[in-house]
Amino acid sequence: MSYTDIADRTTVDHPRAGSGNPRGWTFAGIAAGIAGITGIAASMSIDAVYDTDLGGDPQRIVDPLSELTANMLVFHVATMVAVVTLVVFAAGLRRRLAAQAPSGSALPDVAAGGLLLTSVAGLMGAGLNTEFIFGLQDPAASGVLPEAAVFYNHWIGTIPWLWVGAGIAGVAVAVAALRHAAAPRWIGFVGAVLGGLTLLFGISPLQYMAGMTGPLWLLVTAIGFAAADRTRTGR
Repeated sequence: MSYTDIADRTTVDHPRAGSGNPRGWTFAGIAAGIAGITGIAASMSIDAVYDTDLGGDPQRIVDPLSELTANMLVFHVATMVAVVTLVVFAAGLRRRLAAQAPSGSALPDVAAGGLLLTSVAGLMGAGLNTEFIFGLQDPAASGVLPEAAVFYNHWIGTIPWLWVGAGIAGVAVAVAALRHAAAPRWIGFVGAVLGGLTLLFGISPLQYMAGMTGPLWLLVTAIGFAAADRTRTGR
C-alpha cells in the first residue's frame, strides 16, 4: 500500500477537525451576551457617585458605595465571564466566517479582532474590583481614599461599557452575510442595525452607550448562529 493510499484512508477514517461544525463557540457567545448584559446592569446599580443628593462630596459618597458590595461582586463575576467567553466566541466566529467568506477576506479577522477588543475593555473595566470591593469595607485600614473610591465608581460606570469592538464585529458580520452569504441574511441585518448603532455610539462622545446595544447584538447573533448551524448539521 502506497503512502498516498494510507493518507487517503486516514482522511476518510478521521475527518478533518471542524468538519462536523461544532457549536460550542456559539454557546460561549450566548454566555458572553448574557454575562455582558448582567455586568452592565450591575454596573448601573453601583451609582453612589451619581447621587446628586450627596453633593459630589467624596466622604459622603464612600458610605453608600461601601454598601453595594453584592452589586460589585455580581458586576465582577459577570464581566469576567464575558471576558473569557468572548475569546472563545471570537475564535469560533472567525472560523465560521472564514469557511464561507471569499478566500483571503479580512472580514473574519476584523470580526474576531473587534470581539477581542471588547474582551480587553471588560478586563480593564473589572481590573480595579479587588482593590475596592474589599478595601471599601474598611477604608481607614485599607488606605482607600474617598477620592479614589469616587474615581473607581466612575471607572466601572464607563470602561466596561466600551463595547465599540462589538460594533466593529457586528458590521463585519453584516458585510460577510449580506455581501458574501457567509452567514444567514437575518444575522447580517441584525449586525447592520445593532452592530452599526454600537459602532456609532462607540465613535461618538457618548461612547459608553455602546454597552447598551453591544451585548444585545452579541446575544442575538450567538443564538442565531447556534440555531442556524443546528439546522445545517441536523444536531
